[in-house]
Amino acid sequence: MKLIVGLGNPGAKYARNRHNIGFMAVEQIAVDHGFSPWKSKHQGSVAEGRFGSTRAILLRPETFMNKSGDSVAAAMRFHKIEPEDVIVLHDELDLAPGKVKFKMGGGHAGHNGLRSIHGHIGPDYGRVRLGIGHPGHKDRVAGYVLHDFAKGDADWIDDVLRGISDGAPFLAEGDNAKFMNAVSLRTTPQRPSTGTKGPAKTAPQAAPAPAAKDAPVSDERSALQKLLQRFK
Repeated sequence: MKLIVGLGNPGAKYARNRHNIGFMAVEQIAVDHGFSPWKSKHQGSVAEGRFGSTRAILLRPETFMNKSGDSVAAAMRFHKIEPEDVIVLHDELDLAPGKVKFKMGGGHAGHNGLRSIHGHIGPDYGRVRLGIGHPGHKDRVAGYVLHDFAKGDADWIDDVLRGISDGAPFLAEGDNAKFMNAVSLRTTPQRPSTGTKGPAKTAPQAAPAPAAKDAPVSDERSALQKLLQRFK
């Protein structure tokens, strides 16, 4: 069994915040893969389903970001899940918008949600880092992550969320390379292959040159012959 956690803050006013992209990701997975309706449980909301033979639980902690570990730990205890079977999807300041990376273990890099989870279960769990970019100065970070995505971000957000959903079965199976490939197919423009190119364009054909006029024929008759010809 896998516990797939999306991080965010509960409530409508936070729904489109950059900090809530983890919520958005697990919600997309639930819709696309036919998971159960969301139910209040484990200090959060959960949806249950399967990826083939692998059972999975999607969790949105509703404890606010800096208490995310309370909800994650409660779900793990109830379902007897080990840290290595936990995958957390979260916003990542150190990646450009639209970039996605998978990481197993490591530090929390100051992310309050990860810091809380570390405090409850340690660092040995998987993370899907969802790039949102950096505001440029650490003093602007709090306002930046708690602000809604811009309207112009809609296309790349949709690509990222659908890519994560496409790759979710591989993520649950532990095949991180195939997961990242599925994400890439959505987020990286594909170059046309040589086998799918349309017919080669031919250079415009020059208009045919106009037919040359007949050159005047030189008259080689003598003056007397020309004179005689006039009286015939």
